[in-house]
Amino acid sequence: MYAIFKALGKQFKAEKGKTLRIPLMDAEPGSKVTFDQVLLSSDGENIRAGTPTVSGASVEAEVVGMGKERKIYVFKFKRRKNYRRKTGHRQKFTEIRITDVKVG
Repeated sequence: MYAIFKALGKQFKAEKGKTLRIPLMDAEPGSKVTFDQVLLSSDGENIRAGTPTVSGASVEAEVVGMGKERKIYVFKFKRRKNYRRKTGHRQKFTEIRITDVKVG
């Protein structure tokens, strides 16, 4: 049983017990969150695709914690002009554990 849901502008595949890293959201660790924008759901035999969402379907999750991804480096330069810029970026995320998938 799984569902594909939309959260914070991205799509994720949810299965019960799975841990996901989604973009940073305003929630405390240990709190429960519910995602109602389920785009596709499956109970193992039947697949239901929404137009645009599946009615009655939802994904419930528990917030495990917050964190930052590995650093990526961005390097810009122009040849023969002595122009070099090196910057880094660490994307923040919220880690959630899927507790229940309702297929609707």
